Amino acid sequence: MLFATPHVWPHLTLTAEREAAVRRAYAELRPIAGLELRLGFELTPTHALLREDPHRYELERTGAVLMEVPFLGATELVNALAKHIVREGLRPVIAHPERTEAVLHTPRLAQEYAERGWLVQVNATSLTGRHGPEIHDLAWSLLHRGIASIVASDGHREARPPFLDDAYEAVRHRFGFEAIRLFDGSALGLDLPHAVAD
Repeated sequence: MLFATPHVWPHLTLTAEREAAVRRAYAELRPIAGLELRLGFELTPTHALLREDPHRYELERTGAVLMEVPFLGATELVNALAKHIVREGLRPVIAHPERTEAVLHTPRLAQEYAERGWLVQVNATSLTGRHGPEIHDLAWSLLHRGIASIVASDGHREARPPFLDDAYEAVRHRFGFEAIRLFDGSALGLDLPHAVAD
Protein backbone atom coordinates (compact mmCIF):
# COMPACT_ATOMS: atom_id res chain seq x y z
CA MET A 1 0.00 0.00 0.00
CA LEU A 2 1.11 3.52 -0.77
CA PHE A 3 -0.39 6.84 0.29
CA ALA A 4 -0.15 9.67 -2.22
CA THR A 5 0.08 12.82 -0.10
CA PRO A 6 0.26 16.08 -2.08
CA HIS A 7 1.43 19.01 0.00
CA VAL A 8 -0.89 21.70 1.25
CA TRP A 9 1.35 24.68 1.89
CA PRO A 10 0.58 28.30 2.76
CA HIS A 11 1.47 29.23 -0.84
CA LEU A 12 -0.08 26.09 -2.36
CA THR A 13 -3.51 25.69 -0.82
CA LEU A 14 -6.07 23.09 -1.81
CA THR A 15 -8.37 25.23 -3.91
CA ALA A 16 -11.44 23.58 -5.38
CA GLU A 17 -9.73 23.53 -8.79
CA ARG A 18 -6.54 21.96 -7.43
CA GLU A 19 -8.47 19.37 -5.42
CA ALA A 20 -10.49 18.38 -8.50
CA ALA A 21 -7.26 17.98 -10.49
CA VAL A 22 -5.63 15.91 -7.74
CA ARG A 23 -8.64 13.65 -7.42
CA ARG A 24 -8.84 13.19 -11.22
CA ALA A 25 -5.17 12.24 -11.39
CA TYR A 26 -5.62 9.87 -8.45
CA ALA A 27 -8.63 8.20 -10.08
CA GLU A 28 -6.63 7.66 -13.28
CA LEU A 29 -3.52 6.36 -11.52
CA ARG A 30 -5.12 4.14 -8.89
CA PRO A 31 -6.20 1.27 -11.20
CA ILE A 32 -2.77 1.04 -12.86
CA ALA A 33 -0.52 1.69 -9.86
CA GLY A 34 0.34 -1.98 -9.30
CA LEU A 35 -0.39 -1.71 -5.56
CA GLU A 36 -3.12 -0.39 -3.34
CA LEU A 37 -2.96 3.37 -3.69
CA ARG A 38 -4.78 5.67 -1.29
CA LEU A 39 -5.07 9.42 -1.19
CA GLY A 40 -4.30 11.86 1.60
CA PHE A 41 -2.57 15.20 1.98
CA GLU A 42 0.39 16.54 3.94
CA LEU A 43 -0.45 19.75 5.74
CA THR A 44 1.89 22.56 6.69
CA PRO A 45 0.13 24.25 9.63
CA THR A 46 -1.53 27.59 8.90
CA HIS A 47 -4.18 29.67 10.62
CA ALA A 48 -6.51 29.06 7.66
CA LEU A 49 -6.46 25.29 8.26
CA LEU A 50 -7.78 25.85 11.78
CA ARG A 51 -11.06 27.00 10.19
CA GLU A 52 -11.39 23.98 7.89
CA ASP A 53 -12.79 20.50 8.34
CA PRO A 54 -9.70 18.26 8.53
CA HIS A 55 -11.67 15.27 7.21
CA ARG A 56 -11.02 16.77 3.77
CA TYR A 57 -7.32 15.90 4.21
CA GLU A 58 -7.64 12.45 5.83
CA LEU A 59 -5.27 9.65 4.88
CA GLU A 60 -7.96 7.65 3.14
CA ARG A 61 -9.84 5.27 5.46
CA THR A 62 -7.47 5.67 8.43
CA GLY A 63 -9.01 8.39 10.59
CA ALA A 64 -5.60 10.13 10.52
CA VAL A 65 -4.29 13.37 9.04
CA LEU A 66 -0.66 13.85 8.00
CA MET A 67 0.87 17.17 9.02
CA GLU A 68 4.42 18.38 9.23
CA VAL A 69 6.43 20.43 11.66
CA PRO A 70 7.75 23.42 9.68
CA PHE A 71 11.45 23.07 8.91
CA LEU A 72 12.17 26.46 10.47
CA GLY A 73 10.56 28.44 13.24
CA ALA A 74 8.21 27.91 16.14
CA THR A 75 5.71 25.09 16.69
CA GLU A 76 2.66 26.86 18.10
CA LEU A 77 0.66 26.27 14.92
CA VAL A 78 1.66 22.59 14.94
CA ASN A 79 0.05 22.18 18.34
CA ALA A 80 -3.01 24.22 17.38
CA LEU A 81 -3.64 22.27 14.16
CA ALA A 82 -3.07 18.89 15.80
CA LYS A 83 -5.54 19.77 18.58
CA HIS A 84 -8.05 20.91 15.94
CA ILE A 85 -7.65 17.56 14.16
CA VAL A 86 -8.23 15.70 17.44
CA ARG A 87 -11.33 17.77 18.27
CA GLU A 88 -12.76 16.70 14.90
CA GLY A 89 -12.33 13.03 15.81
CA LEU A 90 -9.17 12.37 13.81
CA ARG A 91 -5.60 11.54 14.78
CA PRO A 92 -2.59 13.65 13.79
CA VAL A 93 0.43 12.01 12.17
CA ILE A 94 3.46 14.26 12.71
CA ALA A 95 5.70 14.00 9.65
CA HIS A 96 9.51 13.96 9.85
CA PRO A 97 10.03 16.01 13.04
CA GLU A 98 13.67 14.88 13.08
CA ARG A 99 14.36 17.17 10.13
CA THR A 100 13.07 20.35 11.76
CA GLU A 101 14.88 23.12 13.55
CA ALA A 102 12.52 23.06 16.55
CA VAL A 103 12.83 19.35 17.26
CA LEU A 104 16.56 19.21 16.57
CA HIS A 105 16.96 22.01 19.12
CA THR A 106 14.43 20.49 21.58
CA PRO A 107 14.05 16.74 20.93
CA ARG A 108 11.60 16.50 23.84
CA LEU A 109 8.97 18.03 21.52
CA ALA A 110 8.69 14.75 19.58
CA GLN A 111 8.16 12.84 22.81
CA GLU A 112 5.44 15.29 23.82
CA TYR A 113 3.66 14.67 20.52
CA ALA A 114 3.71 10.92 21.11
CA GLU A 115 2.58 11.34 24.71
CA ARG A 116 -0.50 13.19 23.45
CA GLY A 117 -1.37 10.16 21.33
CA TRP A 118 -0.26 11.72 18.07
CA LEU A 119 1.62 9.39 15.72
CA VAL A 120 5.22 10.36 14.99
CA GLN A 121 6.71 9.46 11.60
CA VAL A 122 10.37 9.54 10.59
CA ASN A 123 11.72 9.52 7.05
CA ALA A 124 13.51 6.57 5.51
CA THR A 125 16.15 8.97 4.22
CA SER A 126 16.81 10.27 7.73
CA LEU A 127 17.52 6.72 8.91
CA THR A 128 19.91 6.10 6.02
CA GLY A 129 21.90 9.26 6.74
CA ARG A 130 20.94 11.24 3.65
CA HIS A 131 20.23 14.40 5.65
CA GLY A 132 23.38 14.40 7.75
CA PRO A 133 24.54 12.88 11.04
CA GLU A 134 22.49 15.00 13.44
CA ILE A 135 19.19 14.14 11.74
CA HIS A 136 20.29 10.51 11.35
CA ASP A 137 21.03 10.20 15.08
CA LEU A 138 17.79 11.86 16.13
CA ALA A 139 15.70 9.65 13.81
CA TRP A 140 17.25 6.51 15.28
CA SER A 141 16.79 7.84 18.80
CA LEU A 142 13.07 8.36 18.12
CA LEU A 143 12.78 4.75 16.99
CA HIS A 144 14.81 3.25 19.83
CA ARG A 145 12.85 5.19 22.43
CA GLY A 146 9.51 4.10 20.96
CA ILE A 147 8.51 7.67 20.10
CA ALA A 148 8.25 7.18 16.33
CA SER A 149 5.79 4.53 15.21
CA ILE A 150 5.95 4.97 11.42
CA VAL A 151 8.76 5.05 8.85
CA ALA A 152 7.69 6.61 5.55
CA SER A 153 9.36 7.25 2.24
CA ASP A 154 8.66 10.96 1.86
CA GLY A 155 9.51 10.31 -1.79
CA HIS A 156 8.66 13.22 -4.05
CA ARG A 157 9.95 12.57 -7.55
CA GLU A 158 12.39 10.44 -9.54
CA ALA A 159 15.26 12.54 -8.28
CA ARG A 160 14.07 11.94 -4.71
CA PRO A 161 13.12 8.25 -4.58
CA PRO A 162 11.69 6.53 -1.51
CA PHE A 163 14.67 4.45 -0.22
CA LEU A 164 12.24 2.38 1.87
CA ASP A 165 14.04 -0.89 1.18
CA ASP A 166 17.34 0.51 2.46
CA ALA A 167 15.67 1.88 5.58
CA TYR A 168 13.80 -1.35 6.22
CA GLU A 169 17.01 -3.39 6.04
CA ALA A 170 18.72 -1.00 8.47
CA VAL A 171 15.81 -1.11 10.90
CA ARG A 172 15.49 -4.89 10.62
CA HIS A 173 19.20 -5.20 11.41
CA ARG A 174 18.59 -3.42 14.72
CA PHE A 175 15.05 -4.51 15.60
CA GLY A 176 14.70 -7.91 13.92
CA PHE A 177 11.36 -8.92 12.48
CA GLU A 178 9.60 -6.40 14.75
CA ALA A 179 10.80 -3.77 12.26
CA ILE A 180 7.87 -4.60 10.02
CA ARG A 181 5.41 -2.85 12.34
CA LEU A 182 7.09 0.48 11.53
CA PHE A 183 6.51 0.01 7.80
CA ASP A 184 3.28 -1.96 7.39
CA GLY A 185 0.71 0.67 8.34
CA SER A 186 -0.29 -1.06 11.57
CA ALA A 187 0.21 2.18 13.51
CA LEU A 188 -2.55 3.62 11.33
CA GLY A 189 -4.82 0.70 12.16
CA LEU A 190 -4.27 -0.98 8.80
CA ASP A 191 -4.38 -4.76 8.77
CA LEU A 192 -2.14 -5.68 5.85
CA PRO A 193 -0.14 -8.72 4.79
CA HIS A 194 3.40 -8.33 6.08
CA ALA A 195 5.33 -7.12 3.06
CA VAL A 196 7.44 -4.09 2.39
CA ALA A 197 7.14 -2.36 -0.97
CA ASP A 198 9.35 0.39 -2.29
